[in-house]
Amino acid sequence: MNDRQDPYAHDLYAQQQPQVYGYDAYGRPVYRPDAPERVYDAYGQPLQQAQPQQHQPQSYGYDPYAQPVQQQPYDPYQAQQHVQQQARQQHVQQQPVQQAQQEWIPRQSGPPAPEEPQEPQEPAAAPAAEKIPEPRPAPDYRTEQFSFIEEPDEDSEDVIDWLKFSESRTERRDERKRKGRNRVIALVVVLVLAVGAAVGWFLLSDAGSKKGTGASGGARQRDVIVVHLKETKGSGSSTALLVDNAGSKRGTTVLLPNSLVVSKDGGGATTLGKSVQDAGTGGTRDALNTLLGGSIKGSWRLDTPYLENLVQLVGGITVDADTTVPGASSGDRPVVSQGTGQSLNGQAAVAYATYRADGEDPNRQLARFGQVMQGVLKKISTDPDAATTTVESLAQIPDPSLSVKQLGASLAGLAARARAGAYDTRLLPVQPDGTLADKSAGMVKDVLGGTVKNADKNAAARVSVKDATGGKSGAAAAQVALANGGYTYVDGGRAGAAEAASSVTYTDDLRAGEAKEVAKTLGLPDSAVKKGGSAGTADIAVVLGKDYKGGS
Repeated sequence: MNDRQDPYAHDLYAQQQPQVYGYDAYGRPVYRPDAPERVYDAYGQPLQQAQPQQHQPQSYGYDPYAQPVQQQPYDPYQAQQHVQQQARQQHVQQQPVQQAQQEWIPRQSGPPAPEEPQEPQEPAAAPAAEKIPEPRPAPDYRTEQFSFIEEPDEDSEDVIDWLKFSESRTERRDERKRKGRNRVIALVVVLVLAVGAAVGWFLLSDAGSKKGTGASGGARQRDVIVVHLKETKGSGSSTALLVDNAGSKRGTTVLLPNSLVVSKDGGGATTLGKSVQDAGTGGTRDALNTLLGGSIKGSWRLDTPYLENLVQLVGGITVDADTTVPGASSGDRPVVSQGTGQSLNGQAAVAYATYRADGEDPNRQLARFGQVMQGVLKKISTDPDAATTTVESLAQIPDPSLSVKQLGASLAGLAARARAGAYDTRLLPVQPDGTLADKSAGMVKDVLGGTVKNADKNAAARVSVKDATGGKSGAAAAQVALANGGYTYVDGGRAGAAEAASSVTYTDDLRAGEAKEVAKTLGLPDSAVKKGGSAGTADIAVVLGKDYKGGS
């Protein structure tokens, strides 16, 4: 029977020979713990065996945590398993220490070879007389012995220093590149600013030299709009320029006579009054810009009903009336009485602005229109928003060139000038032929900042027609015939009494041939052509007598 079958024989044999039971975590042999002097703890220290007592479990020793170890009946296989379990626990407990011991040892590249578990070997029989060697106690390692783990390694310091050096050198190189780019950008910006300043100075100086006005001779900013008062009862109209000069801080109403000759769209020339009727606000504005060399930004068509509402909205106006405006019929009270400080409501203001006595100079009526406009500007608000609200209340259709908001802002600026006493009304002087003389050019330059450019005298002749036929259709027939002949028709009105013979009169010898062509166009004989006095605003003056057959 072998030892596994006979445990007593196995004990006898174990007393004679030391048996290796296994190996601990440090590779030392572990013998059978069958005697007190041969049992060791996990650190190689002998365990004390207490004397067996009757009826109580025997204490085998103390574990590392000072707990008594109870002695069990010996089982070689159970003891072997117990020792192996203790060896594994010791190996786990000692693993951090082993790692610490291996950290400072230089390692070769490549993954570590996996540890192969050691199989317990069969105990070899030893001679009976051989003395059992006593195990040496395990070294007592303490935590302070491994303090070198926290000390920096010289090689790691060298690597860190090299990395710091490399990073600092890269940063310095990048910083140099960044500064270089900044210098280039700054230089480009300086050059661009210098060129822009030079160009701006050149443009401003050139503009100043071209737009110098008045005594100052410097460029002045002007806000100019043209206003047309259209009479709904008839075909009459009155035109004025409202000028706000920011340079001189003054406002001006420039009155433009209807006899002023302006260029005609498509060639030729016409009068301002005819242009308002035929070309409308847009064509008239373009013609005035061409004539005056100014910068009229927009047109305001103010029909008489809207003027009446405007005066009512501002609470009425006050004017120094130069004449009495009679009522609609005889016996009625005057609508406006002559005198200073006359208060006018909307209806009275319209009557005064459009009134012209029989045989009265048209410019007198134009001056009254200027008085009404200045009276309105004194009463309108100087706040752009409030002035815009007033214009909106008129509910009129604005001209495409001038929105309601723009008109409100312009009127507010002009109102500020009028209330400050820095406002006046001036009549643009026009020669009998409708052109602007030298004195008109000076006014245009001072007030509008423009240069006069009269209509081309070589254009088609302007023919003024006065109806003295005693009928109603003579002037209309003559207008159609002259228009078809390429002439510019100028309405000369109706004569107070009929005349027997027609006449064609010219003042400039250069127009003599054209005068004969006009007579032929109207069906009049050459004997009707003669050189005479002034033809007014026209080049050729025609008086239609009873002999004119065009209207029959």
